[in-house]
Amino acid sequence: MSGSFVPGKDAEREDFDWGSFSWISKPATTAAGDLVVCHVTIEPGKGHDFHRHPDQEEVIHVIEGTMEQWLESERKVLGPGDSIFIGRDTVHASFNISDVTLKVLAILGPCVGESGYELVDVSAEEPWASMRS
Repeated sequence: MSGSFVPGKDAEREDFDWGSFSWISKPATTAAGDLVVCHVTIEPGKGHDFHRHPDQEEVIHVIEGTMEQWLESERKVLGPGDSIFIGRDTVHASFNISDVTLKVLAILGPCVGESGYELVDVSAEEPWASMRS
């Protein structure tokens, strides 16, 4: 049998000034090779600023709250039940525009490196630095 149960209380958690990641699946915890899955929270008025995943595709699915989602220069507002597919190396950003904690499920693949997850922050680069101005 290949697989594992991941109780929520045992999920590895990373906290940031804007919210948190709870890692549901990544190579170190589940031996995953193709999928990285995390539950992401973003606090009201905060966001996961412009970034890209050079060798990974991503799906973000909104569970709770309202999200301003950017896909390169295109902006959409997403709510519970809405999703976005993001191709490899595509700049994107997610911001919480509601007054409750935004909760989303992020699924990326394939796994890259030991952590399974790669991220290149481009938020200080133009045009991304002034995109929301």
